[in-house]
Amino acid sequence: MATILIVDDDPGFRKLLEAILSGEGHSIHSAGSVQEAVRAGASRRFDLVLCDLRLPDGDGLLILRRYRELAPGTPFVMITAFGTVPTAVEAMKLGAVDFLEKPLRSPEELRQIVRRVLSSAAAQESATQAQAAGFACPDLIVHDPAMREVVDLARKVAPTNATVLLMGESGTGKEVLARCIHANSRRAQATFLALNCAALPPTLIESALFGHEKGAFTGAIAQHQGVFERAHGGTLFLDEVGELDAGSQAKLLRVLQDRTFERLGGTRPIQVDVRLIAATNRDLKKLVEEGKFREDLYYRLNAFPLEIPPLRRRPADILPLARYFLARAARNLGKPELELDESACQALLAYSWPGNVRELENMMERVAILSEGKVRAEDLPLPKTQSTARPVRWKEIEKEAILEALRRHGGNRTRAAQELGISLRTLQYRLKEYGIR
Repeated sequence: MATILIVDDDPGFRKLLEAILSGEGHSIHSAGSVQEAVRAGASRRFDLVLCDLRLPDGDGLLILRRYRELAPGTPFVMITAFGTVPTAVEAMKLGAVDFLEKPLRSPEELRQIVRRVLSSAAAQESATQAQAAGFACPDLIVHDPAMREVVDLARKVAPTNATVLLMGESGTGKEVLARCIHANSRRAQATFLALNCAALPPTLIESALFGHEKGAFTGAIAQHQGVFERAHGGTLFLDEVGELDAGSQAKLLRVLQDRTFERLGGTRPIQVDVRLIAATNRDLKKLVEEGKFREDLYYRLNAFPLEIPPLRRRPADILPLARYFLARAARNLGKPELELDESACQALLAYSWPGNVRELENMMERVAILSEGKVRAEDLPLPKTQSTARPVRWKEIEKEAILEALRRHGGNRTRAAQELGISLRTLQYRLKEYGIR
């Protein structure tokens, strides 16, 4: 929920906008002149300003210019019944993101504009924060403290050439994190290649990794470069590395040790400079104990291990991810923005997510195809046989996530609720429930 300033000299129109937006849970402030708007901006930060172009003591462009100094980056939506092209161009040059014409055609028109602008502003702020922290990745949505720790470690290892081992259940986002590490490394301008070792039979995996010479086997009608050769100078992501057979494990170890390999059927050593990021959903240490995975290779891969927690252990990420996937799917389908209502939010939070982030993404894509407007709990294709009871430690996890969000925002409940992906009303209810003061 956002803190919004409405600037208009018409008290009736101000009250109309305030009634519509406060009904959405936003905190509304109002001003009737340029001076009042500037004073308001000097005393607090607003998430959005709805500003009339014609005011008794000047125009909205004066306020827009002043806010560029007071609060750079504050999104402005200009309100006007006199929207001429020159004024629109000037406002856009100064940073206005949208226009709202009066008389208002419908309350939903206002709601959609506000949702779109706030969503865009939140994404921009998230990207700016990540960039400031030295780890920019627009596809990485992180709010939960458990996942923040992982991303902080990824940020530290990204500029190095260290081999990284990403561990976690299927669908937790290992490839997304691998791409972020590459994008924030010194190899960012070079190639990033991904290979799923479980998707190929043992007879083809060696050729896929290291290539083959013409005539190396039946059907090898031409020379072929493997992913190691094609990723020279860049990053290679090997997913499901625990599925490699013994022969491929031995050759992979040699590449990590000597940075050389030979194509299948070849005799000439090929030297490569590749940064390796490996991933697995299996317990490699247990595979080593069972004699199914080479111990020396395990320690080579385990130079910098990162374990990505399953979605059920990062509850503060569930709603932000759901909204991100839902908005993206709606945009790709050319649909108006869709919204999760309170019942849908509760259902998403209560579900155990055995398929993790991938399951959530697929669900939101299906919901976007079938839904119009608000998405309710009954619109979610949750498995009927899957228990949707909250995990035993849910309340402890939720309480800690709330406390952490409040700490990060200096006790500001509005911003904490926005980060957690819940309404301010829900946050206040949770604070009371958990006895948090």
